[in-house]
Amino acid sequence: MIISLLAVIALGCIAWLGATSGLQQLFGVIIPLAAVLVFMAGFVYRIMDWAKSPVPFRIPTTSGQQKSLPWIKPSPLDNPSSNAGVWGRMILEVLTFRSLFRNTSVSLEKGPRVVYNSSKWLWLFAILFHYCFLTIFIRHFRFFLEPVPFVIGALEMVDGMMQVGVPRLFMTDVIVMAALLFLLGRRLFNDKVRYISLPSDFFALFLLLGLVGTGICMRYFTKVDIASVKVLTMGLVTLNPVVPEGIGAMFYVHIFLLSVLLMYFPFSKLMHMGGVFLSPTRNLPNNSREVRHVNPWNPPKKYRTYEEYEDEFREPMFEAGLRLEKNPEEASKE
Repeated sequence: MIISLLAVIALGCIAWLGATSGLQQLFGVIIPLAAVLVFMAGFVYRIMDWAKSPVPFRIPTTSGQQKSLPWIKPSPLDNPSSNAGVWGRMILEVLTFRSLFRNTSVSLEKGPRVVYNSSKWLWLFAILFHYCFLTIFIRHFRFFLEPVPFVIGALEMVDGMMQVGVPRLFMTDVIVMAALLFLLGRRLFNDKVRYISLPSDFFALFLLLGLVGTGICMRYFTKVDIASVKVLTMGLVTLNPVVPEGIGAMFYVHIFLLSVLLMYFPFSKLMHMGGVFLSPTRNLPNNSREVRHVNPWNPPKKYRTYEEYEDEFREPMFEAGLRLEKNPEEASKE
């Protein structure tokens, strides 16, 4: 955790020093464009690599009875036997985190006794984080589009409907920060989760906290020249970059952390965003009792009958006293 935290702090300090040392072109144009290229290339590479991986047999995760005998009620979503059921399971998994919603926690009570409890808090904060982050991502399109579409303006109005202060407070800013702090606290205070946590797990959380924190800081505290930011972002989109004067250093820290996140994304656990669609435990129907699946990657094999096997080893088998279909004398006469 400490290593990951220091790494993110170091990244922020590098961007701050670079922005205050006249390297705005590097941190505002070159690194963001390179990050987008790395993200796109890495994303496509990981998807293609997964798509080429052989799946020789059906391995869907099962938590219910599959379609078998007429008097057994099948479970079309938990254990689908048709493509329609797979689509339903995948849609619920992607949009509502269905498997995480049904997650349980295990603990040892007095006795000792194993107790299974509902674990809905993780699902709640996970879905809040993902949808709030998506909303913030869509809101940022106002910096890349001119004129700004009505949908983005309406989304901002709904997000800031509970106006507090000036500028108005966006609900997603508060919720996404609370969700990230909950996920971090879970890794710190849950013994089982802390035991299996790696530096990469903490790095992603601290990187997201730094990204969200710098964005909140720019909006509500330090302030930046929004007009200059839009000039820079529109230049990046049109591949005609211009770095205006007067953009605060906090903006370059923010965009540098975003660039690091984009480059880190395809090679980390965050890639589950694309991998969930290619998981054979999710995208395959469990119809092994209805359809015979032949592994297309198996090389052709030469088979021989028992008679051919006995013809080859008849003498040693006879000497060992094994039972034969034909003894050596009968075989020699034939």
